[in-house]
Amino acid sequence: MGGKRAMARDETAQAATIGLPADCRMAAQAALLGELLGALDAPATALDGRAVERVDTAALQLLTLFRREAAARGRAVTWLGASETLRDAAVVLGLTQALDLPASPA
Repeated sequence: MGGKRAMARDETAQAATIGLPADCRMAAQAALLGELLGALDAPATALDGRAVERVDTAALQLLTLFRREAAARGRAVTWLGASETLRDAAVVLGLTQALDLPASPA
């Protein structure tokens, strides 16, 4: 995969880690959808939103749906961190609780 975004699988635990790109807007993120769909098969997923500089409503909705679907399948989803941009956008849209974002950047 190109850029800074990468999905890594820990072969021993089969957990997935998905790094969100700096430009996390849906218009540029078809690959993110594929990564999230693939991660639904993992027992756990860690999302890394520390690099996010731009995000739109559609991307936040996608992340919310991913968390809901993972929960419905009994899969754990955690955050390695979330940028101020990501947290601020979630607050504006009322999605902080649904996304279970960390309170401050890690």
